[in-house]
This record gives sequence, structure tokens and C-alpha cells, in this order.
Amino acid sequence: MPEETLMAFDFGEKRIGVAVGNSVTRCAAALATLHVESNRARLEAIAPLVAEWQPARLVIGEARYPDGRAHPVARLAHKFGNRLREAFRLPVEYVDETLSSAEAGQRLAAQGVRGPRRDAALDAVAAQVILQAWFEQQGRAHAA
Repeated sequence: MPEETLMAFDFGEKRIGVAVGNSVTRCAAALATLHVESNRARLEAIAPLVAEWQPARLVIGEARYPDGRAHPVARLAHKFGNRLREAFRLPVEYVDETLSSAEAGQRLAAQGVRGPRRDAALDAVAAQVILQAWFEQQGRAHAA
């Protein structure tokens, strides 16, 4: 895979976590949590991040139940992805985000982050977990 910056999103109806990463280092970093509810406000909040980081592609977490069925939020995440694709003319990919928030909470707890600081960082760290999962999935696909 050529070197490129990727931006990932943990989509929620009230908050969206954002992370960035690099395809060569295969490392993701939490970037921000956006507190936006309308589609227009979401795109307005994301636009400066896309301009600053210049991602080559966008990755969105797709909510699934433990048995693999799509969660109702997955449909909304796909609509969000379609809006991002239209607005920024970038490819959008999806990755299973099952338990990403739980893993993000565990990471923050291990770092001693609790209370309001944990709540503020949770969605961005979940986006980091989502992007890391995408990197791992790509690595497995290229190894096969």
C-alpha cells in the first residue's frame, strides 16, 4: 500500500470521534470528538480536519451485533459515509466497530483517565481503535 494518511470516524448521532493514521507506520492516533447533531454541522466541523490532514481515504466504523448482524446505527453510518464521499470526493471504507467503545474505555482506564476526561476522549479513542482495526484487516488481506 502506498503511503497515505487516513482519517477514521466513530459515528454517533450526537458525537463523532475522529482519528488519523498513516498507512506506512500503520499507527492510528485519536484526534478529536465532535459534538454535532445535524448533517450540515457535521460536515462543517469535519471540513477543517480534512483540509489540515489531507487524508487519501476515510474509514468509518460499522456497528454490528456480536452475532454479526448490522446494528440500526450502521445504516446511519453508511448515510454519513455517503455524505462524506460527496462532500470531500474521497473513498470511504467501513470496518466492523464491534466493542470499539469498550476497548477505548479500557485503554483510557489503563492510562488512568477517568471521569469527565474519559468521557471527552472516549469517542476519539474509539475512532483510533476503528482505524487500527482497519490497518490490521488490510495487513491480513495483503498477507493472504
